[in-house]
Amino acid sequence: MMDLRTPETSCSSPEGDRGLRHDWTRAEAQALYEAPFNDLLYRAHTVHRRFFDPNTVQMSRLLSIKTGGCAEDCGYCSQSAHHASGVAATKLMALERVLDEAKRAREAGATRYCMGAAWRSPKERDMDLLCAMVEGVRALGLETCMTLGMLTDGDVARLKTAGLDYYNHNIDTSERYYSEIITTRTFAERLDTLARVREAGMKVCAGGIVGMGEEPEDRVDMLVTLANLPQHPESVPINMLIAVPGTPLAGAEKIDALDFVRTIALARILMPKSYVRLSAGRTNMSEETQALCFFAGANSIFVGDVLLTAENPDEDTDAQLFAKLGLKPQETDPRSGEPDNAQDA
Repeated sequence: MMDLRTPETSCSSPEGDRGLRHDWTRAEAQALYEAPFNDLLYRAHTVHRRFFDPNTVQMSRLLSIKTGGCAEDCGYCSQSAHHASGVAATKLMALERVLDEAKRAREAGATRYCMGAAWRSPKERDMDLLCAMVEGVRALGLETCMTLGMLTDGDVARLKTAGLDYYNHNIDTSERYYSEIITTRTFAERLDTLARVREAGMKVCAGGIVGMGEEPEDRVDMLVTLANLPQHPESVPINMLIAVPGTPLAGAEKIDALDFVRTIALARILMPKSYVRLSAGRTNMSEETQALCFFAGANSIFVGDVLLTAENPDEDTDAQLFAKLGLKPQETDPRSGEPDNAQDA
């Protein structure tokens, strides 16, 4: 059994200052995931402390700039046109409203602003407005992120020129389980989009969803896929499925809380310098579960009472939890110079 008492034990290329690993095997990662819980958390927390302030959490805000009517058939998604979830399709949001929402997010303590559109891919006619959103949000001093589906080389170039900091494109689950959840887009297409974004010089935000009926091995495989990319995603959102009525996964059994914490811990160990974000599903997590996730290496959350179409803890609830745990929001301006946890993989 792998010895987890010291973070660098049994690693052919330790995830320390000497370099990050991109050659994890499924067997190694599975052994970590299945290790005694205390040993796993000790390893993850030790790695986390090496690269981050363990009591600081990045605050991000997510806005749906175009809701519903998506042509994809993702089994978890309330915005798919294939599902009878009751979510109405909307047009792309006006620039002024996006900037007003961004100002409110900044005033509430967010340092990163994420904009999501329910598309298979953006249309050329929308690119001018999308680029204006990026430019306007950056002018407010916020870090920018967008998730718009698949991108062409031209789309990537335009977003890069506009100054987009991050592009989010989750791989959702393992390659093995992927076709059980989505049939309108392949796993390889998701990786192609990530490669296109990375080649353009933008930062990558990529994670997945757990609790969709997958096996523990699928959670491990998903994280190994991300950790073995040529460069680790700078941001790794881990979502707990919100089983939305009217979607194919409405009856999915909720993932065990400790298995969710194990997933967070494994993400931290495999990708030591990445932000690991507690994303969707926090309304279904106890304070104790969230506290264990923060200890295991989660250091980013979405704030605000809505995530796209799903509920999220309100600001008072988060403030109360932070006070109990002695956590504080990250205040670093992302563009004033990289903080101590700068990615160098």
